[in-house]
Amino acid sequence: MTPPGGGPWWREGVLYQVYPRSFADADGNGVGDLRGLAGKLDHLAWLGVDGIWLTPIMPSPGADWGYDVSDYLDVDPAFGTLADLDELVAATGEHGIRVLLDLVPNHTSDRHPWFLAARSARESPLRDRYVWAAPGPDGSPPSNWLSAFGGPAWTLDEGSGEYYLHTFLPQQPDLNWRNEDVRAAFDEILRFWFARGIAGFRVDVPHFLVKDDELRDNPPAEESDPCWVHRHGQRLVWNFMRPELHDVLRRWRALADGQKPGRLLVGEGVIEGRQVAAFYGSGDDELHMTFHLGLANAPFEADALREVVEEAERLLPSGAQPLWTLGNHDIARYGSRWCEGDPRKIRLALLLLFGLRGTPTLYYGDELGLGDSPVPAESAQDVEGRDPQRTPLPWSPGPGAGFTAAGVEPWLPVGDRAGLSVAEQRGDPESTLSLARDLVALRRGSDELRAGAYESLPAPEGVWAWRRGERIGIALNLSDDERVVEGMTGTLALATAREREGERVDGRIVLGPWQGTVVTP
Repeated sequence: MTPPGGGPWWREGVLYQVYPRSFADADGNGVGDLRGLAGKLDHLAWLGVDGIWLTPIMPSPGADWGYDVSDYLDVDPAFGTLADLDELVAATGEHGIRVLLDLVPNHTSDRHPWFLAARSARESPLRDRYVWAAPGPDGSPPSNWLSAFGGPAWTLDEGSGEYYLHTFLPQQPDLNWRNEDVRAAFDEILRFWFARGIAGFRVDVPHFLVKDDELRDNPPAEESDPCWVHRHGQRLVWNFMRPELHDVLRRWRALADGQKPGRLLVGEGVIEGRQVAAFYGSGDDELHMTFHLGLANAPFEADALREVVEEAERLLPSGAQPLWTLGNHDIARYGSRWCEGDPRKIRLALLLLFGLRGTPTLYYGDELGLGDSPVPAESAQDVEGRDPQRTPLPWSPGPGAGFTAAGVEPWLPVGDRAGLSVAEQRGDPESTLSLARDLVALRRGSDELRAGAYESLPAPEGVWAWRRGERIGIALNLSDDERVVEGMTGTLALATAREREGERVDGRIVLGPWQGTVVTP
Protein backbone atom coordinates (compact mmCIF):
# COMPACT_ATOMS: atom_id res chain seq x y z
CA MET A 1 0.00 0.00 0.00
CA THR A 2 1.34 3.46 -0.88
CA PRO A 3 1.79 5.63 2.20
CA PRO A 4 -0.82 8.41 2.14
CA GLY A 5 1.82 10.97 3.07
CA GLY A 6 4.35 9.81 0.49
CA GLY A 7 7.06 8.95 3.05
CA PRO A 8 8.79 5.59 3.54
CA TRP A 9 6.15 2.89 3.86
CA TRP A 10 7.43 1.74 7.23
CA ARG A 11 7.02 5.17 8.80
CA GLU A 12 3.31 5.31 8.06
CA GLY A 13 2.42 1.64 7.85
CA VAL A 14 1.61 -1.22 10.21
CA LEU A 15 3.83 -4.29 10.71
CA TYR A 16 2.62 -7.78 11.55
CA GLN A 17 4.82 -10.53 12.97
CA VAL A 18 4.17 -14.02 11.62
CA TYR A 19 5.41 -17.12 13.41
CA PRO A 20 5.26 -19.32 10.28
CA ARG A 21 5.19 -22.65 12.12
CA SER A 22 1.93 -21.58 13.81
CA PHE A 23 0.19 -19.46 11.18
CA ALA A 24 -1.35 -21.84 8.63
CA ASP A 25 -0.57 -25.40 7.50
CA ALA A 26 -1.12 -26.02 3.78
CA ASP A 27 0.36 -29.51 3.41
CA GLY A 28 -1.48 -31.10 6.32
CA ASN A 29 1.48 -32.17 8.45
CA GLY A 30 0.57 -30.03 11.45
CA VAL A 31 3.30 -27.45 10.87
CA GLY A 32 2.62 -24.04 9.36
CA ASP A 33 4.37 -23.26 6.09
CA LEU A 34 4.83 -20.60 3.42
CA ARG A 35 2.02 -21.85 1.24
CA GLY A 36 -0.27 -21.78 4.24
CA LEU A 37 0.70 -18.16 4.84
CA ALA A 38 0.14 -17.30 1.18
CA GLY A 39 -3.35 -18.76 1.44
CA LYS A 40 -4.23 -16.39 4.29
CA LEU A 41 -3.12 -13.11 2.76
CA ASP A 42 -6.72 -11.99 2.39
CA HIS A 43 -6.88 -11.72 6.19
CA LEU A 44 -3.78 -9.54 6.36
CA ALA A 45 -4.95 -7.35 3.49
CA TRP A 46 -8.42 -7.00 5.08
CA LEU A 47 -6.78 -6.07 8.38
CA GLY A 48 -4.74 -3.44 6.54
CA VAL A 49 -1.13 -4.33 7.37
CA ASP A 50 1.71 -3.01 5.23
CA GLY A 51 4.52 -5.41 6.06
CA ILE A 52 4.99 -8.86 7.57
CA TRP A 53 8.04 -10.03 9.50
CA LEU A 54 8.63 -13.78 9.38
CA THR A 55 10.55 -15.36 12.24
CA PRO A 56 13.40 -17.50 10.84
CA ILE A 57 12.61 -19.63 7.80
CA MET A 58 16.18 -20.50 6.82
CA PRO A 59 17.40 -24.12 7.20
CA SER A 60 18.00 -25.02 10.82
CA PRO A 61 18.35 -28.14 12.98
CA GLY A 62 15.79 -26.49 15.27
CA ALA A 63 17.68 -26.36 18.56
CA ASP A 64 16.27 -22.85 19.00
CA TRP A 65 13.42 -22.93 16.46
CA GLY A 66 15.25 -21.39 13.54
CA TYR A 67 17.59 -19.14 15.47
CA ASP A 68 20.35 -21.69 14.84
CA VAL A 69 20.86 -21.24 11.10
CA SER A 70 22.69 -23.89 9.06
CA ASP A 71 22.30 -22.17 5.65
CA TYR A 72 21.66 -18.44 5.20
CA LEU A 73 20.78 -18.77 1.49
CA ASP A 74 17.85 -21.19 1.44
CA VAL A 75 14.47 -22.02 2.98
CA ASP A 76 13.99 -24.75 5.56
CA PRO A 77 12.08 -27.67 3.97
CA ALA A 78 9.67 -27.55 6.93
CA PHE A 79 8.36 -24.28 5.48
CA GLY A 80 8.75 -24.98 1.76
CA THR A 81 11.22 -23.94 -0.90
CA LEU A 82 12.82 -20.83 -2.32
CA ALA A 83 10.21 -20.98 -5.06
CA ASP A 84 7.47 -20.94 -2.42
CA LEU A 85 9.03 -17.85 -0.89
CA ASP A 86 9.29 -16.17 -4.29
CA GLU A 87 5.60 -16.88 -4.85
CA LEU A 88 4.76 -15.48 -1.42
CA VAL A 89 6.69 -12.27 -2.12
CA ALA A 90 4.89 -11.88 -5.43
CA ALA A 91 1.49 -12.53 -3.85
CA THR A 92 2.06 -10.13 -0.97
CA GLY A 93 3.17 -7.51 -3.48
CA GLU A 94 -0.20 -7.75 -5.19
CA HIS A 95 -1.75 -6.75 -1.87
CA GLY A 96 0.77 -3.96 -1.28
CA ILE A 97 2.37 -5.91 1.58
CA ARG A 98 6.14 -6.24 2.01
CA VAL A 99 8.01 -9.23 3.45
CA LEU A 100 10.75 -8.93 6.07
CA LEU A 101 12.89 -11.89 7.09
CA ASP A 102 14.63 -12.57 10.38
CA LEU A 103 18.41 -12.25 10.16
CA VAL A 104 20.45 -14.11 12.79
CA PRO A 105 23.98 -12.66 12.61
CA ASN A 106 25.32 -13.22 16.13
CA HIS A 107 25.69 -16.97 15.75
CA THR A 108 25.15 -19.91 13.42
CA SER A 109 24.15 -23.49 14.03
CA ASP A 110 26.96 -25.78 15.07
CA ARG A 111 26.01 -27.71 11.92
CA HIS A 112 26.65 -24.77 9.62
CA PRO A 113 29.42 -25.62 7.11
CA TRP A 114 31.47 -22.69 8.40
CA PHE A 115 31.55 -24.10 11.92
CA LEU A 116 32.12 -27.67 10.79
CA ALA A 117 35.18 -26.46 8.90
CA ALA A 118 36.25 -24.16 11.74
CA ARG A 119 36.28 -26.93 14.33
CA SER A 120 37.96 -29.45 12.02
CA ALA A 121 41.40 -28.04 12.75
CA ARG A 122 43.00 -25.03 14.40
CA GLU A 123 44.62 -24.30 11.05
CA SER A 124 41.27 -24.13 9.21
CA PRO A 125 40.92 -20.92 7.14
CA LEU A 126 37.43 -20.57 8.64
CA ARG A 127 38.59 -20.96 12.24
CA ASP A 128 38.64 -17.22 12.88
CA ARG A 129 35.03 -16.81 11.77
CA TYR A 130 34.13 -17.88 15.30
CA VAL A 131 35.32 -16.88 18.77
CA TRP A 132 37.84 -19.39 20.13
CA ALA A 133 40.11 -19.18 23.16
CA ALA A 134 42.46 -21.36 25.14
CA PRO A 135 41.40 -22.66 28.56
CA GLY A 136 42.54 -20.95 31.71
CA PRO A 137 45.57 -22.42 33.55
CA ASP A 138 43.25 -24.73 35.45
CA GLY A 139 41.30 -25.73 32.34
CA SER A 140 38.44 -23.36 33.10
CA PRO A 141 36.58 -21.28 30.48
CA PRO A 142 38.42 -18.22 29.10
CA SER A 143 36.07 -15.76 30.83
CA ASN A 144 33.15 -15.72 33.23
CA TRP A 145 30.58 -14.87 30.53
CA LEU A 146 27.27 -16.69 30.86
CA SER A 147 24.82 -18.10 28.35
CA ALA A 148 21.38 -16.55 28.03
CA PHE A 149 20.00 -20.05 28.64
CA GLY A 150 22.07 -20.65 31.78
CA GLY A 151 25.55 -21.94 32.50
CA PRO A 152 28.85 -20.85 30.96
CA ALA A 153 28.87 -19.23 27.54
CA TRP A 154 31.85 -21.42 26.60
CA THR A 155 32.03 -25.05 25.52
CA LEU A 156 35.27 -27.00 25.26
CA ASP A 157 35.92 -28.49 21.84
CA GLU A 158 37.67 -31.72 22.75
CA GLY A 159 39.22 -32.13 19.32
CA SER A 160 41.16 -28.89 19.36
CA GLY A 161 41.45 -28.29 23.08
CA GLU A 162 40.01 -24.79 22.78
CA TYR A 163 36.73 -23.30 23.96
CA TYR A 164 34.21 -21.72 21.59
CA LEU A 165 31.83 -18.97 22.62
CA HIS A 166 28.04 -19.31 22.52
CA THR A 167 25.94 -16.49 23.95
CA PHE A 168 22.96 -18.82 23.68
CA LEU A 169 22.87 -22.63 23.34
CA PRO A 170 26.06 -24.67 22.76
CA GLN A 171 24.51 -25.49 19.36
CA GLN A 172 24.71 -21.75 18.52
CA PRO A 173 28.41 -20.80 18.28
CA ASP A 174 29.03 -17.04 18.11
CA LEU A 175 30.50 -15.52 14.99
CA ASN A 176 33.56 -13.30 15.22
CA TRP A 177 32.41 -9.92 13.93
CA ARG A 178 35.95 -8.57 14.12
CA ASN A 179 36.71 -10.80 11.12
CA GLU A 180 36.30 -9.07 7.75
CA ASP A 181 35.39 -12.36 6.09
CA VAL A 182 32.31 -12.58 8.30
CA ARG A 183 31.31 -9.01 7.47
CA ALA A 184 31.78 -9.60 3.75
CA ALA A 185 29.83 -12.87 3.87
CA PHE A 186 26.86 -11.10 5.44
CA ASP A 187 27.01 -8.37 2.81
CA GLU A 188 26.42 -11.10 0.26
CA ILE A 189 23.66 -12.70 2.36
CA LEU A 190 21.77 -9.40 2.45
CA ARG A 191 22.24 -8.86 -1.28
CA PHE A 192 20.99 -12.39 -2.02
CA TRP A 193 17.68 -11.80 -0.25
CA PHE A 194 17.26 -8.25 -1.48
CA ALA A 195 17.61 -9.58 -5.03
CA ARG A 196 14.65 -11.90 -4.34
CA GLY A 197 12.44 -9.00 -3.39
CA ILE A 198 12.76 -9.19 0.39
CA ALA A 199 11.93 -5.73 1.79
CA GLY A 200 14.29 -5.91 4.73
CA PHE A 201 15.25 -7.69 7.92
CA ARG A 202 14.52 -7.81 11.59
CA VAL A 203 18.03 -8.22 13.03
CA ASP A 204 18.24 -10.68 15.91
CA VAL A 205 20.17 -9.65 19.07
CA PRO A 206 22.34 -6.96 17.44
CA HIS A 207 23.46 -5.89 20.92
CA PHE A 208 25.63 -9.01 21.26
CA LEU A 209 27.39 -8.86 17.88
CA VAL A 210 30.87 -7.67 18.84
CA LYS A 211 32.73 -8.88 21.92
CA ASP A 212 35.68 -7.52 23.83
CA ASP A 213 38.85 -8.49 22.01
CA GLU A 214 40.54 -9.34 25.33
CA LEU A 215 37.58 -11.46 26.57
CA ARG A 216 37.64 -9.71 29.94
CA ASP A 217 35.45 -10.94 32.80
CA ASN A 218 32.16 -9.16 33.41
CA PRO A 219 31.91 -7.49 36.82
CA PRO A 220 29.27 -8.54 39.33
CA ALA A 221 25.92 -6.81 39.06
CA GLU A 222 25.08 -4.11 41.56
CA GLU A 223 21.71 -3.40 43.11
CA SER A 224 21.49 -0.07 41.29
CA ASP A 225 22.00 -1.62 37.84
CA PRO A 226 18.97 -1.64 35.52
CA CYS A 227 17.58 -5.11 34.87
CA TRP A 228 18.69 -5.24 31.25
CA VAL A 229 22.38 -5.45 32.20
CA HIS A 230 21.89 -8.37 34.58
CA ARG A 231 22.60 -11.96 33.71
CA HIS A 232 22.63 -14.34 36.63
CA GLY A 233 24.37 -11.81 38.84
CA GLN A 234 26.66 -10.31 36.21
CA ARG A 235 26.67 -6.87 34.67
CA LEU A 236 26.94 -7.22 30.89
CA VAL A 237 29.90 -5.02 30.01
CA TRP A 238 32.38 -6.84 27.80
CA ASN A 239 30.01 -8.92 25.65
CA PHE A 240 27.10 -6.49 25.19
CA MET A 241 26.67 -3.21 23.28
CA ARG A 242 30.34 -2.89 22.40
CA PRO A 243 31.14 0.32 20.49
CA GLU A 244 32.41 -1.57 17.44
CA LEU A 245 28.98 -2.99 16.64
CA HIS A 246 27.96 0.40 15.28
CA ASP A 247 30.49 -0.04 12.46
CA VAL A 248 28.58 -3.15 11.39
CA LEU A 249 25.21 -1.42 11.57
CA ARG A 250 26.41 1.56 9.53
CA ARG A 251 27.78 -0.81 6.91
CA TRP A 252 24.43 -2.62 6.64
CA ARG A 253 22.50 0.66 6.55
CA ALA A 254 24.55 1.90 3.59
CA LEU A 255 23.93 -1.40 1.80
CA ALA A 256 20.16 -1.33 2.50
CA ASP A 257 19.73 2.33 1.55
CA GLY A 258 21.67 1.72 -1.66
CA GLN A 259 19.03 -0.69 -2.97
CA LYS A 260 16.31 0.42 -5.37
CA PRO A 261 13.97 0.75 -3.58
CA GLY A 262 15.71 1.11 -0.25
CA ARG A 263 15.31 -1.73 2.23
CA LEU A 264 14.35 -1.71 5.90
CA LEU A 265 16.52 -2.79 8.85
CA VAL A 266 14.78 -3.32 12.19
CA GLY A 267 16.53 -4.17 15.44
CA GLU A 268 15.26 -6.62 18.03
CA GLY A 269 16.01 -4.03 20.67
CA VAL A 270 16.23 -4.11 24.43
CA ILE A 271 14.04 -2.74 27.20
CA GLU A 272 15.97 0.38 28.22
CA GLY A 273 15.48 3.60 26.29
CA ARG A 274 19.09 4.71 26.08
CA GLN A 275 20.19 1.40 24.61
CA VAL A 276 17.29 1.39 22.13
CA ALA A 277 18.24 4.90 21.02
CA ALA A 278 21.84 3.82 20.44
CA PHE A 279 20.83 1.54 17.56
CA TYR A 280 19.58 4.54 15.57
CA GLY A 281 23.05 6.10 15.50
CA SER A 282 22.69 9.75 14.53
CA GLY A 283 19.12 9.03 13.42
CA ASP A 284 19.72 8.10 9.79
CA ASP A 285 22.90 6.04 9.61
CA GLU A 286 22.30 2.79 11.55
CA LEU A 287 19.10 0.78 11.97
CA HIS A 288 15.95 2.39 10.58
CA MET A 289 13.93 1.34 13.64
CA THR A 290 14.43 -0.72 16.78
CA PHE A 291 11.76 -2.42 18.86
CA HIS A 292 11.42 -0.77 22.25
CA LEU A 293 10.56 -3.77 24.38
CA GLY A 294 10.32 -1.62 27.49
CA LEU A 295 6.66 -1.00 26.72
CA ALA A 296 5.71 -4.69 26.68
CA ASN A 297 7.82 -5.33 29.78
CA ALA A 298 6.25 -2.53 31.80
CA PRO A 299 3.25 -3.12 34.08
CA PHE A 300 -0.13 -2.22 32.56
CA GLU A 301 -0.33 1.00 34.53
CA ALA A 302 -0.65 4.58 33.31
CA ASP A 303 2.46 6.02 34.94
CA ALA A 304 4.74 3.11 34.03
CA LEU A 305 3.69 3.01 30.39
CA ARG A 306 3.83 6.78 30.00
CA GLU A 307 7.33 6.84 31.48
CA VAL A 308 8.61 4.36 28.87
CA VAL A 309 7.12 6.30 25.96
CA GLU A 310 8.16 9.73 27.16
CA GLU A 311 11.69 8.57 27.88
CA ALA A 312 11.87 7.32 24.28
CA GLU A 313 10.57 10.64 23.01
CA ARG A 314 13.38 12.38 24.90
CA LEU A 315 16.19 10.00 23.96
CA LEU A 316 15.60 9.05 20.34
CA PRO A 317 17.59 11.10 17.81
CA SER A 318 15.76 13.81 15.92
CA GLY A 319 13.64 12.29 13.17
CA ALA A 320 13.93 8.75 14.51
CA GLN A 321 10.82 6.56 14.27
CA PRO A 322 9.79 4.61 17.38
CA LEU A 323 8.78 0.98 16.89
CA TRP A 324 6.22 -0.37 19.36
CA THR A 325 4.74 -3.79 19.97
CA LEU A 326 2.65 -5.41 22.70
CA GLY A 327 4.68 -8.62 22.58
CA ASN A 328 6.41 -11.21 20.43
CA HIS A 329 7.37 -14.87 20.31
CA ASP A 330 9.66 -14.56 23.33
CA ILE A 331 7.30 -13.09 25.94
CA ALA A 332 3.82 -13.91 27.21
CA ARG A 333 0.97 -12.53 25.11
CA TYR A 334 -0.48 -9.21 26.23
CA GLY A 335 -3.92 -10.82 26.52
CA SER A 336 -2.56 -12.84 29.45
CA ARG A 337 0.37 -10.78 30.72
CA TRP A 338 -1.48 -7.48 30.95
CA CYS A 339 -5.14 -8.20 30.52
CA GLU A 340 -5.79 -11.61 32.12
CA GLY A 341 -8.37 -12.22 29.42
CA ASP A 342 -10.42 -9.10 30.31
CA PRO A 343 -11.91 -7.81 27.01
CA ARG A 344 -11.90 -4.21 28.29
CA LYS A 345 -8.17 -4.31 28.93
CA ILE A 346 -7.47 -6.08 25.65
CA ARG A 347 -9.22 -3.31 23.70
CA LEU A 348 -7.45 -0.64 25.72
CA ALA A 349 -4.05 -2.22 24.95
CA LEU A 350 -4.76 -2.16 21.22
CA LEU A 351 -5.84 1.48 21.37
CA LEU A 352 -2.63 2.29 23.22
CA LEU A 353 -0.53 0.64 20.51
CA PHE A 354 -2.18 2.44 17.61
CA GLY A 355 -2.36 5.78 19.37
CA LEU A 356 1.38 6.19 19.88
CA ARG A 357 3.78 8.02 17.61
CA GLY A 358 5.72 5.41 15.69
CA THR A 359 5.16 2.19 13.80
CA PRO A 360 2.78 -0.28 15.48
CA THR A 361 3.52 -4.00 15.21
CA LEU A 362 1.00 -6.76 15.82
CA TYR A 363 2.15 -10.24 16.82
CA TYR A 364 -0.03 -12.81 15.07
CA GLY A 365 -3.21 -13.23 17.09
CA ASP A 366 -2.93 -9.84 18.78
CA GLU A 367 -5.75 -8.67 16.55
CA LEU A 368 -7.95 -11.35 18.15
CA GLY A 369 -6.90 -10.52 21.70
CA LEU A 370 -5.35 -13.95 22.17
CA GLY A 371 -3.76 -14.86 25.47
CA ASP A 372 -1.30 -17.64 26.09
CA SER A 373 -2.57 -21.16 25.51
CA PRO A 374 -1.48 -23.73 28.12
CA VAL A 375 0.76 -26.46 26.70
CA PRO A 376 0.87 -29.77 28.61
CA ALA A 377 4.29 -30.97 29.62
CA GLU A 378 4.08 -33.92 27.23
CA SER A 379 3.55 -31.51 24.30
CA ALA A 380 6.20 -28.94 25.29
CA GLN A 381 8.82 -28.13 22.66
CA ASP A 382 10.84 -25.06 23.64
CA VAL A 383 13.86 -25.18 25.93
CA GLU A 384 12.87 -21.83 27.49
CA GLY A 385 9.15 -22.59 27.97
CA ARG A 386 7.92 -20.15 25.33
CA ASP A 387 5.39 -22.53 23.77
CA PRO A 388 2.23 -20.91 25.22
CA GLN A 389 2.70 -17.74 23.15
CA ARG A 390 3.55 -19.69 19.98
CA THR A 391 0.51 -21.94 19.60
CA PRO A 392 -1.36 -22.12 16.26
CA LEU A 393 -3.62 -19.29 15.17
CA PRO A 394 -7.32 -20.28 15.40
CA TRP A 395 -8.89 -19.51 12.04
CA SER A 396 -12.22 -21.18 12.66
CA PRO A 397 -14.02 -23.35 15.25
CA GLY A 398 -13.85 -27.11 15.04
CA PRO A 399 -11.17 -29.77 14.58
CA GLY A 400 -7.89 -28.35 13.32
CA ALA A 401 -9.12 -24.79 14.07
CA GLY A 402 -8.69 -23.96 10.40
CA PHE A 403 -4.92 -24.07 11.00
CA THR A 404 -4.56 -27.64 9.77
CA ALA A 405 -6.79 -30.40 8.46
CA ALA A 406 -9.27 -32.09 10.79
CA GLY A 407 -7.69 -35.13 12.40
CA VAL A 408 -4.13 -33.79 12.08
CA GLU A 409 -2.25 -33.14 15.30
CA PRO A 410 -0.67 -29.66 15.17
CA TRP A 411 2.92 -29.22 16.28
CA LEU A 412 1.60 -27.43 19.39
CA PRO A 413 -1.95 -27.79 20.70
CA VAL A 414 -4.34 -24.99 19.71
CA GLY A 415 -6.02 -25.03 23.12
CA ASP A 416 -9.46 -23.73 24.02
CA ARG A 417 -10.06 -20.78 21.70
CA ALA A 418 -13.86 -20.71 21.75
CA GLY A 419 -15.10 -17.40 20.41
CA LEU A 420 -11.58 -16.26 19.56
CA SER A 421 -11.16 -17.50 15.98
CA VAL A 422 -10.86 -15.25 12.95
CA ALA A 423 -14.10 -16.63 11.50
CA GLU A 424 -16.06 -15.95 14.68
CA GLN A 425 -14.74 -12.43 15.12
CA ARG A 426 -14.61 -11.18 11.56
CA GLY A 427 -18.37 -10.85 11.17
CA ASP A 428 -18.90 -9.27 14.57
CA PRO A 429 -18.61 -5.45 14.61
CA GLU A 430 -18.15 -5.57 18.40
CA SER A 431 -15.23 -8.02 18.29
CA THR A 432 -11.60 -7.35 19.12
CA LEU A 433 -10.72 -8.11 15.50
CA SER A 434 -13.14 -5.46 14.25
CA LEU A 435 -11.65 -2.96 16.69
CA ALA A 436 -8.13 -3.79 15.48
CA ARG A 437 -9.15 -3.29 11.85
CA ASP A 438 -10.88 -0.02 12.68
CA LEU A 439 -7.78 1.20 14.50
CA VAL A 440 -5.62 0.43 11.45
CA ALA A 441 -8.11 2.27 9.22
CA LEU A 442 -8.36 5.26 11.56
CA ARG A 443 -4.60 5.58 11.61
CA ARG A 444 -4.35 5.24 7.84
CA GLY A 445 -6.89 8.00 7.33
CA SER A 446 -5.25 10.50 9.68
CA ASP A 447 -2.04 12.41 8.96
CA GLU A 448 -1.78 13.21 12.66
CA LEU A 449 -2.09 9.60 13.84
CA ARG A 450 0.45 8.44 11.27
CA ALA A 451 3.00 11.18 11.69
CA GLY A 452 1.89 13.75 14.26
CA ALA A 453 4.03 14.58 17.27
CA TYR A 454 3.32 13.16 20.73
CA GLU A 455 2.48 15.56 23.56
CA SER A 456 1.55 14.43 27.05
CA LEU A 457 -1.61 15.94 28.55
CA PRO A 458 -2.62 16.42 32.20
CA ALA A 459 -4.75 13.54 33.47
CA PRO A 460 -6.11 12.21 36.77
CA GLU A 461 -4.55 9.29 38.59
CA GLY A 462 -4.72 6.07 36.61
CA VAL A 463 -5.29 7.86 33.29
CA TRP A 464 -2.81 8.39 30.47
CA ALA A 465 -3.77 11.15 28.04
CA TRP A 466 -1.86 12.63 25.12
CA ARG A 467 -2.23 14.62 21.94
CA ARG A 468 -1.17 13.59 18.45
CA GLY A 469 -0.40 16.47 16.18
CA GLU A 470 -2.55 19.53 16.77
CA ARG A 471 -6.05 18.11 16.82
CA ILE A 472 -6.30 14.52 18.06
CA GLY A 473 -6.58 13.57 21.72
CA ILE A 474 -6.25 10.08 23.20
CA ALA A 475 -7.22 9.11 26.74
CA LEU A 476 -6.86 5.72 28.44
CA ASN A 477 -8.34 4.95 31.83
CA LEU A 478 -6.12 2.19 33.20
CA SER A 479 -7.95 1.87 36.48
CA ASP A 480 -10.89 0.13 38.10
CA ASP A 481 -12.69 3.41 38.77
CA GLU A 482 -14.52 5.96 36.66
CA ARG A 483 -12.34 8.93 35.75
CA VAL A 484 -13.02 12.38 34.28
CA VAL A 485 -10.57 13.79 31.73
CA GLU A 486 -10.65 17.55 31.21
CA GLY A 487 -9.50 19.59 28.24
CA MET A 488 -10.62 17.57 25.22
CA THR A 489 -13.33 18.76 22.85
CA GLY A 490 -14.67 17.03 19.77
CA THR A 491 -16.11 13.68 18.74
CA LEU A 492 -15.29 10.24 20.06
CA ALA A 493 -14.08 8.91 16.72
CA LEU A 494 -13.23 5.53 18.22
CA ALA A 495 -13.89 4.16 21.67
CA THR A 496 -13.18 0.82 23.33
CA ALA A 497 -16.81 0.99 24.47
CA ARG A 498 -17.95 0.98 20.86
CA GLU A 499 -21.47 2.23 21.62
CA ARG A 500 -19.97 5.61 22.58
CA GLU A 501 -18.52 6.31 19.15
CA GLY A 502 -19.88 9.49 17.63
CA GLU A 503 -20.53 11.02 21.05
CA ARG A 504 -19.73 14.75 21.27
CA VAL A 505 -17.68 16.04 24.20
CA ASP A 506 -17.09 19.62 25.23
CA GLY A 507 -14.01 19.80 27.38
CA ARG A 508 -14.91 16.89 29.63
CA ILE A 509 -14.88 13.12 29.04
CA VAL A 510 -16.17 10.60 31.54
CA LEU A 511 -14.35 7.29 31.10
CA GLY A 512 -15.56 4.12 32.77
CA PRO A 513 -13.06 1.60 34.20
CA TRP A 514 -10.65 0.36 31.52
CA GLN A 515 -12.13 2.56 28.79
CA GLY A 516 -10.26 4.56 26.20
CA THR A 517 -11.08 6.83 23.31
CA VAL A 518 -9.72 8.82 20.38
CA VAL A 519 -11.12 12.36 20.15
CA THR A 520 -11.13 14.17 16.81
CA PRO A 521 -12.40 17.69 15.98
